[in-house]
Amino acid sequence: MAQTPHGISYESYRPVVMGRNGMVCSGHPLASQAGIAMLQRGGNFADAALATAAALNVVEPLMSGIGGDGFIMVYRRDTDRVEVCNGTGAAPYAATRERYQPQGIPQKGILSVSVPGLVNSWLDVHEKHGVLSLGECLAPAIDLADNGFPVSHVLSRAIAADTLLCQFPTSQAVFTRNGRPLQPGEICYQQNLARTFRAIVDGGRDAFYRGAIARAIVKFSEEQGGLLSMPDLADCRARWQEPIAVNYHGHTVYEAPPNSSGHILLQELNLVEQFDLKGMGCNTAASIHLMVEAKKLAFIDREAYVADPEYVDVPVAGLISKAYAQERAGLIDPERAAAAVNPGNPWPYQQVQRQGVPARSGAGQEQEDTTCFVVADGQGNAICQLQSIQSAWGSSLIAGDTGILLNNRMTYWHLEADHVDCLEPGKRVRHTMNPVMVFRDGAAGGSGSGNGSRGNGTAARQLALVCGTPGADTQVQTNLQVITHVLDFGMTVAEAVEAPRWRNTHSPTESNIPHTCADELLVESRFAPEALEGLQQRGHALNVIGGWAATGSEMMIQVDPATGALHGAADPRRDGYAVGW
Repeated sequence: MAQTPHGISYESYRPVVMGRNGMVCSGHPLASQAGIAMLQRGGNFADAALATAAALNVVEPLMSGIGGDGFIMVYRRDTDRVEVCNGTGAAPYAATRERYQPQGIPQKGILSVSVPGLVNSWLDVHEKHGVLSLGECLAPAIDLADNGFPVSHVLSRAIAADTLLCQFPTSQAVFTRNGRPLQPGEICYQQNLARTFRAIVDGGRDAFYRGAIARAIVKFSEEQGGLLSMPDLADCRARWQEPIAVNYHGHTVYEAPPNSSGHILLQELNLVEQFDLKGMGCNTAASIHLMVEAKKLAFIDREAYVADPEYVDVPVAGLISKAYAQERAGLIDPERAAAAVNPGNPWPYQQVQRQGVPARSGAGQEQEDTTCFVVADGQGNAICQLQSIQSAWGSSLIAGDTGILLNNRMTYWHLEADHVDCLEPGKRVRHTMNPVMVFRDGAAGGSGSGNGSRGNGTAARQLALVCGTPGADTQVQTNLQVITHVLDFGMTVAEAVEAPRWRNTHSPTESNIPHTCADELLVESRFAPEALEGLQQRGHALNVIGGWAATGSEMMIQVDPATGALHGAADPRRDGYAVGW
């Protein structure tokens, strides 16, 4: 038995939060409360998601907001359908390779800004699925922005860590007191952002993409020497996409398709399924080693094949097929870490003819500050949503008097002409965000026959897990760990999100510029000494970090198969909280 207050079989310092009518797990307690409030006033899962998303823009501003982009995975029980709303913006029309060479893409500032796509996805999902008015859903965020909220210790430290944020006039005015970063417990006010939200309530998407807000963003960009234009914003749209899925030990795992990196999680699961992960034991050297080696193989494939599918023919079905995983699993040595890995050839496992694949090059290391939240209601509906302004505070620039922090998503691009994810005007960059849903006893499309698939199945199924995390390239690694913790080792959701975690960096597969990184395995110090010793003996270069220092903030809801009760947990590594009803 675990020796912690809420552990059942493994350690847990927080309880599993339970409810029957609804559950919201998000990066801030005030945002989770905003979502639950929508359910309590007669709204549904989509209303709760929008209220949570907007509130996070206010109370967790370094992670996400309407100056950025995101992915929303939606499940409706009445139609038994999973779909993805892709709200990622494109590179500006003026953003050519030549414009950024030879200096490169800056990490911060106006030239790091791409077109913000999040508002389109917010409104698309709400218009299709919500029942409350837009004004009702945005009311909690408007109140928090207008009347202020207390700054947490996490937020205060993040403000102090960003020099540009504390110096640039429009950002400094919100997050500092005359240049001094806001301290824990001080009140942060964002009246300009509140006015922008009201303008969206009154004018909808046109206000943001074609009206006064758009003009203010473009004017600010032009004054700062940026590239955003009115056509960039007017042409921005969200895309409804079919999810991709594989079967893992009797569960169907759904992910977002490219330009998301969701295929990586599915490839990882396919690879570890070729071995007896459960027999290796939880968080042992053997099981961690297997997952790390699977991660390397999946990431090197992304580097070779994945980019905006409107520009590149991506062999998704081949990448997530069971037969391809069986072939690639033969490269994993259970006793030795691979120093180098090469892309495989998924095309023979693809059901359509190859159209041509650009050559591969590049590498990278990053820290992405995104937010993830998950929502479920008592009717069996659910949403997993990720939204981001890329790294902490995005560009660090608030656009004039709009209150909008602009993203720095341009930092994901490659400038090598032969790279699959090379910058082109109007193209969407490859993203690390990946929303996840897991169903029991169901098969999606052809996944039940042993192949990866797109779309939705017809077999009876039951929602089991809704989960996701921020953390850039950490995301699909963390999701692999927590899903196997629950499905293979029987952890509660609280035990799963609190368990010690690892994160592998391996050139040339990191997303962010400068696309270089050390080859190492970052491990939290809470792993057992014998596990760390075993990993070193297998050749992993360990970097032992603090006990709770891993990147990410996993959010997780589990549906009890017998009662339908909702079990929620939020990662304690940030300000996350689960609130049930």
